[in-house]
This record gives sequence, C-alpha cells and structure tokens, in this order.
Amino acid sequence: MDKKKFFQKISVAAITGYENLVVWADLLDRINVFPVADGDTGMNLRVSLAPLRECTAGLEFTMDHLAASGRGNSGNIAVAFFLEFVSPSGNGLAVRVKQGRDQAWKAIANPCEGTMLVVFDALCSLLDEENEAELDFSMIRGHLQKAVFDTEQQLPELAGAGVVDSGALGMFCFFDGFFQAFTGQETGITPVMALFGDSLCVNSSYQPPATDEYCVEARLVTKGQKGGLFSRVANLGNSVVVVPDESGAKVHLHTRNPEQLRKKLALLGDVKDWSDEAMEQAMMDSGASKKFQEKHVRIMSDAAGSIPLELARENGIILLDSYILASDQGKPESLFSPEHLYALMKDGVRVRTAQASSHERHLHYQAATQQYENVLYLCTGSFFTGNFLVSRAWQQAHDTDGRFTVLDTGAASGRLAVIALLTARFAEEGAAIEAVSRYAEKLSHQVEEYVFIQELKFLVAGGRVSRAKGFFGDLLNMKPVISPGFDGVQKMGVVRNREAQIDFACRKIECHISEGSDLFVLLQYTDNKEWLVETVKPQIRRWVQHAEILLVPLSLTSGVHMGPGTWSIAFASCRETAC
Repeated sequence: MDKKKFFQKISVAAITGYENLVVWADLLDRINVFPVADGDTGMNLRVSLAPLRECTAGLEFTMDHLAASGRGNSGNIAVAFFLEFVSPSGNGLAVRVKQGRDQAWKAIANPCEGTMLVVFDALCSLLDEENEAELDFSMIRGHLQKAVFDTEQQLPELAGAGVVDSGALGMFCFFDGFFQAFTGQETGITPVMALFGDSLCVNSSYQPPATDEYCVEARLVTKGQKGGLFSRVANLGNSVVVVPDESGAKVHLHTRNPEQLRKKLALLGDVKDWSDEAMEQAMMDSGASKKFQEKHVRIMSDAAGSIPLELARENGIILLDSYILASDQGKPESLFSPEHLYALMKDGVRVRTAQASSHERHLHYQAATQQYENVLYLCTGSFFTGNFLVSRAWQQAHDTDGRFTVLDTGAASGRLAVIALLTARFAEEGAAIEAVSRYAEKLSHQVEEYVFIQELKFLVAGGRVSRAKGFFGDLLNMKPVISPGFDGVQKMGVVRNREAQIDFACRKIECHISEGSDLFVLLQYTDNKEWLVETVKPQIRRWVQHAEILLVPLSLTSGVHMGPGTWSIAFASCRETAC
C-alpha cells in the first residue's frame, strides 16, 4: 500500500477510534480511581484527543493541534503516544505503536503498570511488521481485553475499588474502534458492559482518599535549552507528565502550592498557557450515580440545550455533544470554555458549530441502551438540527427491545434545558417510560423562552440576518427579542436597552406569579454573568419570590450564533405539567 493510502487508512480509523472512545467517556469518569479519584479521565481524553477528528485534514495539521491539547494525567500520556502513532513518518503500524509506547513511558516521571501503558505494551507484543496485512480483529480485542482486566490486580487502588483502570479502558475503547475500521472487520459498538461486567462498578465500601492538591497544566518554552529538563521538572510535584515539543515541553503535574510551583518552572523557561484547578473527590458509583444507574428511565439530551455538564450529571442526564470549531480546532461543546469562546468572538475569530457524525450519534444510542433499562432522548427541535431524524431512523432499525424512545421537543437552548431537567426529576420518582414521555411532551408545549440579543452583527455573520438589517439595527441600538420553537425562531419584539430587556422578561413572567414555588426559571448568560447575578436575577426574584431560579451559561451552540452580550430566560410551571 502506498504512503498516501496508508495515511488515509490510519486517519479514518483514528476518527472511528475517537468516536468509540467518546461514547464511553461518562463511564470512564465514573470508575476513575487512579492516580486521583477526581472523575475526569473521560473528559480529559475527549478534549486531549479531539484533534484526531481532524485527521482527514492532514496528519501534519493534526499533529500541531494534538501537541497543545493534552489535559490531565491520562490526556497528556495519551497525547505522548499519539504524537508518534499518527506521525506523518513513513513507518508501518507496528513501528508507530512501538514509538508511541516508548514516548508514553518516557513522558511519565513515575510510570507503573496498571494504567493505559499496559494497553500500549499489549499492542507492541501483538503487532509486528510481518503480520500487519493479516490482522485478526477478534484476536486483538481479546488480547487488549485481558490487558485491561489485569489492571485491577496491578494497582492496590484499583483492587480496593474493584474496577479496571479507566485510562486503560479508554485506550481499549479507542483501539477497538480503530482496528475495526483498519481491518474492515467491523462488529459495531464495543460491548463494554458485557466484556468487563462487574469490573465497571466501584465497590460500595470503597472510600477514595481526600486530596488537597491542584492539577496544573502549563507549556514551558525553553528557547532550545532542553537538556535535563525532564529530570528537573520530575521532582516538582506528583503525577508528573512531560511531553516535549518544538519550543520546550507541555507539563502536567499535581501540587499543593501552585504559586510556588510556577516560580520554580519560571527558572527553567517561559511559562505559557498556565492553569491550575483544585482537584475534588469524585462522586463514586456507590453514591448518587448508582441511583441513576437503577432508574427505570434515563434521560438523554443535547448539549445544545443550556445544561452545563456538571448540572447534567447531578440530574443523571446523558449529554450528546456538538462541536465548537474555532481557530481551525474543534472541541466538544460541553467541554469548551465559554470565557474563551466569547473572547475569541470579540477578537473577530471565526467560530462555527458542527454536528457529531451520524456514526458517533449511533454509537451513543447503542451505548446508552447497553447500560440502562429505558432511555428517553429529548432532542433539539427538528427545525434546528437533524438529530431527531437520525435518532428516529436508528431507533426503527436497531431498537428491537423498545428501550430507546425519541421525542422531538421543538426546542433549543433554555427551552430544551428546562424540558430535560424537569423530566429528569420526574423520572427520578420511578415513573414508567410511557408516563415520563407524556410528561416531557406536555412540557415541550408549555415551556416559554425569550432570548435577548445584544448585537446583531453575530447573527449577520452567521447569515441569519441581512447585512443591511444588522447595520441599521445596531445603528439605531435596536435589540431583538426572539423565541425558539417548533416552527423555528420567532421574533417576539424589539427593545432599546438592557433595562427594557429586563422589563420585557418581567412582563412575560407576570402571568405566572400565582404559580409561586411551582415555577421553574432558568436564566442564561454569555459573557455577562455578573450583570445577571447582580441585576437581572434580583428583579426576576421580586416578581416570583418563591420560584426556583437557576443561573447557567447559554448553550454555546446558541452563543456562537447570537454572540456576546446575549442572555435568555426560560420558564415553566411544574404543577400544570404534572396534572
């Protein structure tokens, strides 16, 4: 096979592998025990390896983005491997695996078995240049499955929790998808639940140790002076991973004193792209997450609704991501920083949204029905996306057990969030799938939402408003009020300033005052959170004193199209729906 065709084959298989990894990310987070039980392995791998979705744009293009994308312990180790695995060199698959394995081991200050490293080792022992043309997918799956199973006994933390290593499982999922595509011996979604069984549920007696450390990510620019860099960084903290790049190195580590660490790193070079986050003990499967596992109905919805990932997890909602594309890079919507997004938009950077592939969406539906008794997918309105048609076609073709129910909510952003959140709460009471579906359908016709646009130029850039209307609207300081519904976006009015926006919202909510504590209100912000907290929310509270009011970021899908300064209010009466 010539070099170009071989690269193409690797590119397509890498995209398939990434999509197969993504659908199990929540499970990886649930069983994340080592090195710290902070429940983020799946999230970190999704972000770190997202550039692999760009493989068909060229491996050199992918490499540049991959080198900068590492996040967390697992994500940075994986990046060290994949920088070699998808290198634009002319090496065959076996050589790529060996080079990737070697770099992953070298990147870790204290490498040990029982982690994703064992999957890389297992691949090395399985592949050689002589058998690349005759790979047997079922043999590869069995070999890697055993390597993952062994991790449970290789680390005391995993043995105590009764689970396999989440990073190792993540790499298993990737390579299961990768080799299905690479060999052409496709069997569909990886049957993770059947393959690993009880090793995917944390023991009820397990108590992860508390931690007071911070997770630090930084890029160290050394101006060509790299000698001894690894050894000098290795002693500065715990869980140290150093991935060299052209300018220096990407550094990940855990420390109790981020400020002191930054000063020490500054002695080694220029510190760029610094971030430090306090690590918190994750909610283990023996706690609230087990409650969601046992629910009769699990709610699935789109991240295009204004439900941040943390709120979705608190309510047991499975989120399906679209992707935010900015500066030629794509990240899952639920893991893209709103602050970063709006800063880019203000700087004039072109930002777009993109749907996950139909294949990725199909894998999500299959993974959900593997794990839960019944799944109700509350999808974005069919006027806005093709999600309903894609999911309904999959349901009709594959849902032979009747475990997957699809509802076109006619909603987006806040309306979709309110429908999903209230339906998840209703489902938590143990109602049957038919009752939960009826509840959600009633809500879809009752929830109201009003979106207040600050500047028309972002709608103009997206082609949703003509340039002439945008120019004259901004010139006259006219701010439209819109509402997304079954028939698309409806213009509800025009106001001139922020005070008039608040007044408009209060008048719309006025007729629901009598519903008191049964009213659920969702306020959504873009880059104006402080103003909503200090000004908008108190005024809304005066009108509905006993209502539940939540403050969340506006869906980034909506934010991309509507721009900074936009905010929204969505609300519904829980009492009316339950009747």
